[in-house]
Amino acid sequence: MQAKGANGELLRKSIQDILENIPENQEFSLLTTSDIFWDTNSKAIQSDLQKLKYSSYAFQPHYLISKVEAKKPNTTKDYIIISDGIGFTEKELEKFNTETTFLSLSKAENKSNIAVTKVDISAVTDNFYEITIGLQQFGNNENEIPLTITENENTIAKTQIKFSKESESVKINIPKKAISGKISIEDGSLPYDNNFYFSIEEPKKLNVLIIGNETKNDFLQRIFKGDEFETTETTFAQLNFNKIENQQTIILNELDEIPQSLQNTLSVFYKNGGNLVLIPYEKMNLSNVNSALKNWSSIYFSSLNNQEKLITKINFNHPLYKNVFEKKISNFQYPKVNSNFAIQGNSFSVLQYEDGSNFLASTTNSLGNLYLFSAPINKENSNFQNSPLIVPTIYNMGINKGNSNQSTFTISENESVVLDAVLSKDEVLSVSNANYSFIPLQQILNDKVKLSFGDYPEQDGNYSVTQKNNTIAKLSFNYPRTESNLTVQDEANFSTFTKINSVQEAMDIWQQKRTETNLWKWFLATTLLLLIIELLIQKFVK
Repeated sequence: MQAKGANGELLRKSIQDILENIPENQEFSLLTTSDIFWDTNSKAIQSDLQKLKYSSYAFQPHYLISKVEAKKPNTTKDYIIISDGIGFTEKELEKFNTETTFLSLSKAENKSNIAVTKVDISAVTDNFYEITIGLQQFGNNENEIPLTITENENTIAKTQIKFSKESESVKINIPKKAISGKISIEDGSLPYDNNFYFSIEEPKKLNVLIIGNETKNDFLQRIFKGDEFETTETTFAQLNFNKIENQQTIILNELDEIPQSLQNTLSVFYKNGGNLVLIPYEKMNLSNVNSALKNWSSIYFSSLNNQEKLITKINFNHPLYKNVFEKKISNFQYPKVNSNFAIQGNSFSVLQYEDGSNFLASTTNSLGNLYLFSAPINKENSNFQNSPLIVPTIYNMGINKGNSNQSTFTISENESVVLDAVLSKDEVLSVSNANYSFIPLQQILNDKVKLSFGDYPEQDGNYSVTQKNNTIAKLSFNYPRTESNLTVQDEANFSTFTKINSVQEAMDIWQQKRTETNLWKWFLATTLLLLIIELLIQKFVK
């Protein structure tokens, strides 16, 4: 409703329509996606309506009608729906009595629009982050679009975008430091999706713990030897359990079994957002390992298969391979395994054998990730260590979303984040910026806190998480892009409703119906009176 119609912004024009055409003495109730005014009149809510702000909540008529029915059950009701009709389905409207429902469908004059949809860190150098900015075009736009990156209103970078297809992306280098930035475009259409806020935290090392045989762990240590990681390698006998809760990723590499004490500790670790990687051992205690897996997921191993298999399929859409491949490849040199366990249960495929079964599968509890190889990847059983896939696959297991230094979220998608914080009794974390503040739902996880955002905040922007007035994290929130496409207005969904161009039309129709009802009552009363007179005349005139 931010779009401009023939008479200005659609929302403002609709508010003006209500205030000008509903009589001051007419009582009504008005519901929006974020506000409700029961049993009021246009004079009483004039100021509130004129101050009404745009909302990120989707317009859900079936939800609003349930509010009305709960408030006013068993009463006859007439409805006027005022909307742009974007994103509606017929199912959302089926609860309305179409005989008494009027629809004022607001239409944008310019249906072309461009939205900034995402930003990712695509490469990291000693001094710079390379970020990839995604944009989506709706309708046709032949002009170059200016794009600017700012931090605290200071310009960091500028460029121009020319669309040759529906989606475009641009790569830009920004300083490698903590930043709360904003990406902005100027497209002359909807303003709400022209800004994209993002936060990048100060680079910090990620803790990786490898539990297994020192000789077999060698290839893992080589992958995690970079400056991004603090890597610890140990056997189970030498394991210091106190270090587990401080890790981001733990790799169980060809263990004979997973003792109950380790199972319990890893369950808490995974629940609190940690990454678990399990590489099986040919002679492992299968029932023991499956018992451990049962604590973490529905995945489990079936018996060992001693048949050679080729690894031929890559799930390019899996988050593990985000920004790894410039294009899909099918002619790479296939790695193989000599023996493998079958992975059973619900999971996401990452790498598959030629028969479609999983070589590498994953699952998640929304905070942490569990990765499960179906075969040992030592050099005796597989040549996967020599494959180009080995480095991005293993490396990215240590850099999942929960451990990422990029903290960007979408409003109303009920996302969550785990932060390092120790809270005292009754202490809470708050999230705020200069214009808005809220206290999210929070769960204490030992020395961490899980924040769940639900439908909050109501406004997009860069925010600070504070504990006792100290900033402990920076987060960014953006509106969902679900209403960026103005070309999907489907009038067929409203075919049974009475179409009106203004509220005045509905008021006139209702007035006419009331007048007709009143006239009908007078005609009935007159007819009865004449009938009585005729009976009296017949009786007394004789």
